[in-house]
Amino acid sequence: MIEITILAVMLLAAVAVGIVLRRRDGKVRVADVIETRSARADLLATVGVTGTGPAVLHFSADWCGPCAAVRRVVADVTGQLAESPQPPLDIEVDIDAEPALAKELNVLSLPTTFVFDSEGRERFRISGVPKVTDLRTALEPLTVAA
Repeated sequence: MIEITILAVMLLAAVAVGIVLRRRDGKVRVADVIETRSARADLLATVGVTGTGPAVLHFSADWCGPCAAVRRVVADVTGQLAESPQPPLDIEVDIDAEPALAKELNVLSLPTTFVFDSEGRERFRISGVPKVTDLRTALEPLTVAA
């Protein structure tokens, strides 16, 4: 009986730890980075974030299972906003092909998605798979012509 009680307590503790660790997964957070023209801007320009319009940059890899879900969500949202005055770019970057950019942006896990405004400034960072409504809410104001 004691073994079952210990097992149940351990199981509950593991579930609680899992919930705590995943509570930020997929949440859109405002970026707190102040960006200047630098090597970072050059690395971003290399992959297509040029500051000519809003962009959704998402890091992925062949071995990343959840990255396929991010690909679908980003394609859906950018497709919905394709007719807007400043349609957003959908830029997927393989983390294995661009490790310098991943390091510069502090990408610690996959999938990680960034939203850049029309001036190339980082506005939002999303760890995990974003919800369609959250990504659209973050991106939609950036697609309106200034």
